[in-house]
Amino acid sequence: MDQTYKHTTVLLEDAINMLNVKPSGIYVDATTGGGGHSALLLSKLTTGHLYCFDQDEYAFQRAKEKLDGVGKNYTFIQANFLHLKNELAKLGVNHIDGIVYDLGVSSFQLDMQERGFSYRLDAPLDMRMNKRQELSAYTIVNQYSYEDIAQILYRYGEEPFAKSIARKIEEARKAKPIATTLELVDVIRSALPSKILRQKGHPAKQTFQALRIAVNDELRVFEDSIKDALELLNPKGRAVVITFHSLEDRICKTIFKEKSTVFIPKGVPMIVQEEAPFSLITKKPMLPSEEELLNNNRAHSAKMRVIEKR
Repeated sequence: MDQTYKHTTVLLEDAINMLNVKPSGIYVDATTGGGGHSALLLSKLTTGHLYCFDQDEYAFQRAKEKLDGVGKNYTFIQANFLHLKNELAKLGVNHIDGIVYDLGVSSFQLDMQERGFSYRLDAPLDMRMNKRQELSAYTIVNQYSYEDIAQILYRYGEEPFAKSIARKIEEARKAKPIATTLELVDVIRSALPSKILRQKGHPAKQTFQALRIAVNDELRVFEDSIKDALELLNPKGRAVVITFHSLEDRICKTIFKEKSTVFIPKGVPMIVQEEAPFSLITKKPMLPSEEELLNNNRAHSAKMRVIEKR
């Protein structure tokens, strides 16, 4: 197996500790990636079982090497975590004791040039986490309307120059398709004021992030999946979610708040006797330690939230 591409798991110990793992429990890693969280979780199980989801075939190959050295009581499910409820049901699993989500893109996906995720490496515009799906970044950039591209960049990348970049994309593709990552970077640069280009940070970061989220429909998929996961939890079961983007974190925060709050109609005097079905373990998101930030640059935007079923 190719060892060129490395992935350092963010908030590794913290996430698994917050799961409160029972050795006999049933657990899910919704985003197996390089297998960091899965391996540590698996090491804490005796008669329990771990179900590992990932739609990326390369991730499975990488994780298998790591997990086989820890234990055999795990099952790989090559599917998007959107389908976790149905996929687990096929295996007779209708309740779980915990689940961990490590959202975003794995380091090795960014580092593998041919995957087209990185704005620093020249490659075909792709960005598909599932190589079997049809929609790619190339399709969006070269076939979507100016209005749709601008909306994607603004909504998913929070890019203040979304309209300028979309307009430049529309102009450039008239001459020839924008086929590679660095061709797109050049177009983005041409759309931005010089004072922005002089600022710290890569000028294409937000656009690439927005395209990746759109290609993989990440926000809708996460929202649907976490709701299903919470339904599957046994009493005292926990969900741990690590996000790297403000929109993902907002979805997580909103859902966790709804599930841990009893709705009381405004202005209606009443004694609240029922409890919310869930309780927040983290009132505010947990952040990586100073040591982790020094050792892993990709941990800088990470936030972790945890909820428990009563």
